[in-house]
Amino acid sequence: MGDILQIANSTVFWIFAFIVVAIVAFQAIIFLWIASRSAGQADMNPSEVRTAIRSGFISSIGPSFGIAIILISLIALIGSPITLMRIGIIGSAATESSAASIGASAFGAELGADNFPIEALAAVMWTMFLGGTGWLIVTMLFTKSLGRTQQKIQKHNPKIMAGVSLAAMLGAFAYLASQQMITSMNHAVAGVISVAAMILMMKYADHRNISWLKEWALGFALLIGMTTGYLTTFIL
Repeated sequence: MGDILQIANSTVFWIFAFIVVAIVAFQAIIFLWIASRSAGQADMNPSEVRTAIRSGFISSIGPSFGIAIILISLIALIGSPITLMRIGIIGSAATESSAASIGASAFGAELGADNFPIEALAAVMWTMFLGGTGWLIVTMLFTKSLGRTQQKIQKHNPKIMAGVSLAAMLGAFAYLASQQMITSMNHAVAGVISVAAMILMMKYADHRNISWLKEWALGFALLIGMTTGYLTTFIL
């Protein structure tokens, strides 16, 4: 795995990572500039604009720390520049973690294994990048028409869109989690505790209307699962 990480952290990957992040940062600056110029049309004075920008910046700190918890594990598996490129565009650490695991499994390797071949890393990258490309292409071509379609579906049955998205995510995570949970009793206990912790945190966040906890819940669940897995090695 050490040789693979040397390749994944090579200069070429860092160059591409900085190009991707620079493009995203440029877009953010342009959006901010357009929003500032359009503030007058929304009857917002400069003080209100500064307050809105400051509020947006502060509110983004919490979710960013939640993602950072998961990034640590991704960096150890696929290197820093690849992780930076994916999270810099998509912003979903959970989605990228799933894509990396699916890519490795499709090649027949286990993510993070000592004998992880370079071909498996290529499969992981193709899975992550092609998966993200689909979102971007669909968004570019069909945003307006999908918006109208969504409105028609919601008028017919508002729960259909939410149900399809939820089912897809549950299926993906259940598939990945079950592969690990059958490895040993320690893995099974850690998986069950993680799922239970995630459900409890999300229910508590909904009950108390705690938005930041929803963003941090996955990271907390991972930490609880890893801690449980470590502690159970002394018992089971």
